[in-house]
Amino acid sequence: MSGQWYAPGLNFTCTRCGNCCTGAPGYVWVSAGEVESIAEFRGEEVTVIQQQFVRLVGTSMSLVERPNGDCIFYDREKKGCTIYPVRPRQCRTWPFWHSNLRHRAAWEETCKICPGAGRGSFVPAEEVERLAAVIRL
Repeated sequence: MSGQWYAPGLNFTCTRCGNCCTGAPGYVWVSAGEVESIAEFRGEEVTVIQQQFVRLVGTSMSLVERPNGDCIFYDREKKGCTIYPVRPRQCRTWPFWHSNLRHRAAWEETCKICPGAGRGSFVPAEEVERLAAVIRL
C-alpha cells in the first residue's frame, strides 16, 4: 500500500448487513479448496456444490448469484451469510481490498456503504496489509 494513509490501522467489525453480498451483479471468486470447504460445511458432495452454486467464468469459478444480484448464500430473511464460517477469502478480506485502501477517499466511500467499516474493532495496519495482500480487488 503506497503512503499508508491508514497507519496505525483502521476500525472494522462485520455487522452482517449484507451490503457486500447483495445488489449489483458481480463475482465472488472461489478456489477448489473453498468449494470443498463449503461442501463439507453444508454436508453435501463437492459435485453438488459445483453444479448448483458455482459458475465458470473463463477458467475461474465464481459463486452463482440470484436474479437480483444477491449471493446465492446470502439469506435476506435471516440477515446473513449461510456459509459465514467458511466464506470465500474474497468475503473474509472485505473491506480490506486494495481498491478500498488506495486512498482515504476510497475508504470513506467504503464506510458509506458498509456500516462496519470505520467502526468497531481496531485492525492494526500490519493486519490490514496482510488481508489486502490475500486478494487484489
